[in-house]
Amino acid sequence: MPTFSLLFIFLCILISISFIDGTELIMVNNCKESIWPGILGSAGHPSPKDGGFLLSSGEEVVLEVPEGWSGRIWGRQGCCFEEQTGKGSCQTGDCAGLLQCRGIGGNPPATLIEMTLGTSQSELHFYDVSLVDGFNLPVSMKPVEGGVGCGVAACEADLNVCCPYALAVQSQGKVVGCKSACLAAKTDRYCCTGEFADPKSCKPSVFAHLFKAICPQAYSFAFDDSSGLKTCKAARYVITFCPPN
Repeated sequence: MPTFSLLFIFLCILISISFIDGTELIMVNNCKESIWPGILGSAGHPSPKDGGFLLSSGEEVVLEVPEGWSGRIWGRQGCCFEEQTGKGSCQTGDCAGLLQCRGIGGNPPATLIEMTLGTSQSELHFYDVSLVDGFNLPVSMKPVEGGVGCGVAACEADLNVCCPYALAVQSQGKVVGCKSACLAAKTDRYCCTGEFADPKSCKPSVFAHLFKAICPQAYSFAFDDSSGLKTCKAARYVITFCPPN
């Protein structure tokens, strides 16, 4: 009996440590169709689920990422993969035609969820929803509890509906993505590179202003830190594709 008690206590300690040392990302597909989340860990960080998986409509998956994890998540749509090889293609967000991205980023335009999570030494989590690489799906990242001051990062509207013709990406006669001005023009002025690589010289384009007006809780261009970047100390976050708005 004493041995059993000690084993029970030890297991409880292990369980509590696992929750303390990591963060839960609860990924929910509220879209009418299946999506295929892509995941890319920053340099030195793992990519959970080998970087990609199927998330059916109405399905929910919980990912546990380690303390201090940094990376990005995006939704891929209109995908078709071979069951045996895991190779295929997606209409948007494609990562070299692979089901599991394995360290490869998504092909823009794609709505990005970006985060750098805290550690025991620096507990604050930083995260955002970015339209810098364009838009393909509405998405939000919301803390579960976390206390006062925790922000919600989101682009809950469907920008494809009002995407300017010059930025629209179409498939089978339907707009499936909306390019950013940087992606469309590929100039230093719109990409905040070269002589425009600082907040004083790089200003939002008319398209960035449009994105911001529709999705005020998201990054609309590279230096949109003041309202785009969110912070929190929550242990769990819900990432919802096609969130209700």
